[in-house]
Amino acid sequence: MFWSIVWASLEWSCKFPLKESTLCAPFHWKLFNSPDHTNPAGVEAGGGLPPGLGPPWHGEWQRYIRAPEDKSHILPERIYKVRGNVSTSGSASGSVVPGMEFGDVTGQGQGDGILLGMGGSLTVAFKENIGGRVCLDIDSIGMGSEKEGVVLVTLAYSESPWYAGPVPDATTDRQERDLPLRLKLKGKKNGKVCVGKDFVRGSFKYFTISVPVPWALEEEENVSRGDEDDVDGGKKKKKKKWVDRHWLRIKALWVVSTAYPAMKDGRNYTGYFHSSSDLLNRIWYAGAWTLQLSTIDPQEGSALIDYNRLVDHNRSPIGSWYSNFTISNGTSVTTDGAKRDRVVWPGDMLIAVPGIAMSTDDMLSVRNALDVLYDHQYGDGSLPYAGPPMGYHNEFSDTYHMHTLLGTYNYVLYTGDLDYLRSRWEAYLRAVAVSISKVDSMGLLHVSSVADWLRPGMTGHNLEASAILYTVLEKSVTLASWLSEEDNSTSSRHLNLISSWKATQKTIESGLARLYCPTTGLFSDNIGARSCKGPYHIDPQDGNSWVLISKLNLSESNLPYKHPKSSKRLLDPLPHGIPSAQNISTNLRNRWTKFGAPAVEFPNVISPFASGFELLAHCATGNITAAVELILLEWGYLLDGPGFTNSTLAEGFRVDGHMQYPAYPSAARNSHAHGWSSGPTSVLMREVVGIEIAKYGGLVVRFHPRLPGWLGFVRGGFEWAGGWAEVLAWRVREWIIDGEEGGVVVKIAISESSRAGVVSLGGLLEDLWEEEMRKSGGKTEVAPDATGAGEVVPVEWNIDLGLVLPKEENEDKTQGGKNDKENEESDSVLLKFDEDFVPLEMDTTRPAGIVDWDVMEENFRTPVYEGWSVDRLKKEAEDWEKKILGNGHGHGQDWTDDYMYGGDHDRESESVRDILEEQMEKGMGMDGGWGDYLPT
Repeated sequence: MFWSIVWASLEWSCKFPLKESTLCAPFHWKLFNSPDHTNPAGVEAGGGLPPGLGPPWHGEWQRYIRAPEDKSHILPERIYKVRGNVSTSGSASGSVVPGMEFGDVTGQGQGDGILLGMGGSLTVAFKENIGGRVCLDIDSIGMGSEKEGVVLVTLAYSESPWYAGPVPDATTDRQERDLPLRLKLKGKKNGKVCVGKDFVRGSFKYFTISVPVPWALEEEENVSRGDEDDVDGGKKKKKKKWVDRHWLRIKALWVVSTAYPAMKDGRNYTGYFHSSSDLLNRIWYAGAWTLQLSTIDPQEGSALIDYNRLVDHNRSPIGSWYSNFTISNGTSVTTDGAKRDRVVWPGDMLIAVPGIAMSTDDMLSVRNALDVLYDHQYGDGSLPYAGPPMGYHNEFSDTYHMHTLLGTYNYVLYTGDLDYLRSRWEAYLRAVAVSISKVDSMGLLHVSSVADWLRPGMTGHNLEASAILYTVLEKSVTLASWLSEEDNSTSSRHLNLISSWKATQKTIESGLARLYCPTTGLFSDNIGARSCKGPYHIDPQDGNSWVLISKLNLSESNLPYKHPKSSKRLLDPLPHGIPSAQNISTNLRNRWTKFGAPAVEFPNVISPFASGFELLAHCATGNITAAVELILLEWGYLLDGPGFTNSTLAEGFRVDGHMQYPAYPSAARNSHAHGWSSGPTSVLMREVVGIEIAKYGGLVVRFHPRLPGWLGFVRGGFEWAGGWAEVLAWRVREWIIDGEEGGVVVKIAISESSRAGVVSLGGLLEDLWEEEMRKSGGKTEVAPDATGAGEVVPVEWNIDLGLVLPKEENEDKTQGGKNDKENEESDSVLLKFDEDFVPLEMDTTRPAGIVDWDVMEENFRTPVYEGWSVDRLKKEAEDWEKKILGNGHGHGQDWTDDYMYGGDHDRESESVRDILEEQMEKGMGMDGGWGDYLPT
């Protein structure tokens, strides 16, 4: 059934400054008809719908998609660095490598390719962060005078340019860097060779192949008496013979990616986003690509070698790595990160699941992740901290336990899969009961586990855990009502559960008053040492964000307790006034620094995970302008800052802007493709484009497009199991009626299969919308029923708010050749895109965060390795500040050679070199891995 709305001309214009408005539109509703095919919103010539309206989504935004055209044959983009004995026929760093076919690089007509000799290493860079198995096409191999033998090469991978070289970055938490992977190549042989499936490297942008000098042959030689090398009295001894004629010629190099196995075409997105901000566009697609890379074959999981050992009993040496641990059932599963940990972590789900739904709709991988968590539910109803290799030894986190429940809600919301919910409902209810049982007389959840997102201080009556539980209970009420509705019955059990859940929510609202700090206008972390009155007072980013996300009633905290554990309330006026969502949003924003929002609960850290919560918090208060500002500030730096990938989103970084994530001693361990950092992908779609799935499977869709002062236009859409929706919004200037009076034009389309929709434009616009719907006989919540039976029926909305004309060279020319006078007499309302729109400017006066070196080591969540010291870290920080910040390098600058190849990062750590040489002497890795140390 098709239903379109065509309104008579109805004038209404915003009278407040357009630049600061959330959404401000002259309400001229007409059937769309525009000759403009050049305007930024992509409106098509000749009338009708703009290109991209309805799936499949095609448009200029596709250039932002990072997934390769052919994931089975990903070629490097350029030579990044050449060291030592390498011949590239004069090609230098930065050369393009189209399949690495360089022709005759030796000048002697002996073959095509790049020649590597002893001591030589070649580093290539890919266009973006990728992952998979490296393959080589070997033209020829030389052994000098030896007719038989092997050439041993090492392979090293890095996401960051800072670690692009012969030694990889890190997945291990036992030493600074991983060991290079050894690959044995037979002498006098050629052809194609790929690393084994066990050694898929989940994420890297830089790949290095080396022929190390230490792998020389050893020969027995007679040493005569009196020789200065005679240490054994003239006896035969083994002496290293440095063979400088080992070489190989590489004709081609490529990567076979095994990521996102459920998608036949990784570029075939089911959603899209496009706006006037190139940076926002790049961030949205970087989030989508991060989620794709982090979705893997379940048999290629877990980079946690030491933890795997508890299950697979592997004997792999320190610093080794592999990707052959099975982490779930099925053929595809979403994980925390592409390089590491390659494990199902439920904490990521609140951020990752909506992002997946709005970009690729790979919900099968989400379901497989949920399944493995429920399959490992403990006997008391608790859910595991993470999937295998965890879940076998009572690993538990109060917050991650509840994130599994929120992941369940989001899965059902976007898929409409109530059958799955029924299959897990009893397990879900048992898990909810576990969390409720921990709410005590203080009215707060008393956590029993210190585990969370690696942040310290997760103890006692905790703010974040209590606010998350409030949200879980709200979603649980919704899930129970959906089941009752679908089954056409309301069981007494569900009614009792809902009543109990709502009562617990009231208890939590009262308990939170113990945590409100009148002196700061924020809530403190707990009622103990990190409380308002405690010696380590902390007002956490995560907890305060969850207070706003939960939308709980803050009136209970109008008169907070005199002391967190007191029974008496304050009576004096509060310094910051009574707690309000808007004040909390403002106070959080006031803490931002040069590079983003600090997670004060975790010293020295800027966390895109906690900041993802803050994005949701600002949006929950309607402060969309602040949310977009934070995306541009923090995620813009994550994308283009020194040491990052320009293509995926990292796990976190230091408050001074350094790439180190202070959960780990080694900066090389930072994961540069981490699903929990993809918050902008869902936030921009739901809160700016304004498409919100409000009922399972899209049975109700709410539209609330906003165009903050950062944007001149925005458009986007996505598919779900039951349909699709798309929204376009762009700023216009009225040409005829009100001169230069500006506004926003909005276009909304929804598929026929969607049963209902709500347009919520806010304020006067919402009132106007409802009034016009009533006048036309329509309804705001459901489509009008053509049969008069009153039942909900499918509908397609094609709502057009205005006409758009191009900016003509001769402004006397108007649509259809009419002049101004004729237009004034017509019924049409003519608008043109506001090409003079100037976006808001970023505040550049915010100072960078200051690192607290005294608490750095005590907050590491993994042990320090041999050779680590805080003094060394300080020295590296000083060097970094001089060479990067001191030189004025910023987003998108060519900073790499200034730092990487002139500082301490241009070295192999002594500990790594020592271990590497020890393994060489043992002959390990002769089959392209760790030899006998592979798990049995």
